[in-house]
Amino acid sequence: GNNGLPFIDILGTTLEYERIPGGRNRPPVVLLHEGLGSVAAWRDFPERLAADTAHGVLTYSRMGYGKSDPLPQVRGGRTPNFMHHEAFDVLPELLAALKVERPVLFGHSDGASIALLYASRHRVAGVIAMAPHVIVEDLSIAGIEAAKLAFDSGDLRARLARHHDDVDGAFRGWNDGWLNPAFRDWNIENYLNDIRDPILAIQGADDAYGTFYQIEEIQRRAGQTRLLRIPECGHSPQREKPEQVLAAVRSFLATLPEVKTGDMPL
Repeated sequence: GNNGLPFIDILGTTLEYERIPGGRNRPPVVLLHEGLGSVAAWRDFPERLAADTAHGVLTYSRMGYGKSDPLPQVRGGRTPNFMHHEAFDVLPELLAALKVERPVLFGHSDGASIALLYASRHRVAGVIAMAPHVIVEDLSIAGIEAAKLAFDSGDLRARLARHHDDVDGAFRGWNDGWLNPAFRDWNIENYLNDIRDPILAIQGADDAYGTFYQIEEIQRRAGQTRLLRIPECGHSPQREKPEQVLAAVRSFLATLPEVKTGDMPL
């Protein structure tokens, strides 16, 4: 459950969030969950990240996930621009309301795409893009079709129900959106050219939703990009290889310039 976490009203939608305080002069890390994620679905990773790095950590559940407001029932699920909407409309409002300036955005999967989109328009301390989508590959669609089967006939629904109040809405909104034929042409490669801040891009070698093309394309287009390719790892490196992820994140954060908390340069 939500364990009494705070809620905040953003653009007329009530979202749950959690804040873990961190050391002074370190930009907060904002965790952006994947297409089936939520605050709770991160499990102990936010606490481990905060303890490991001494950076504050903010997590929130997007609309339709966790204890946040459910998605309105729309035929055909989300439109292909739902990540753009989150990056350009919701996230700036949320960060302003919580007085978070120039954070490190740490996104997983859809959340990584949202982080990259946000950083194409706003300065950030850095971006950590884990299992990001920058184009839709045939592999991505096959993985999402496999998830639909697992939800309809396997145990995926029961597992997700632990983390979401509206489990059907959370799953269908994500799955129907990605399997919408209009989504096949979804592509954020051009936005990558506009990112001016450092990036750490992480991808598992056995990710069922994308190949190394995704992170290599980020490095080709955005200047300051380090890559971490993790062997024998699928789509959730933070769960499958947490030590490797935390070590890479720690060394990436150590390269970022210090910020003066409360007296933040623009």
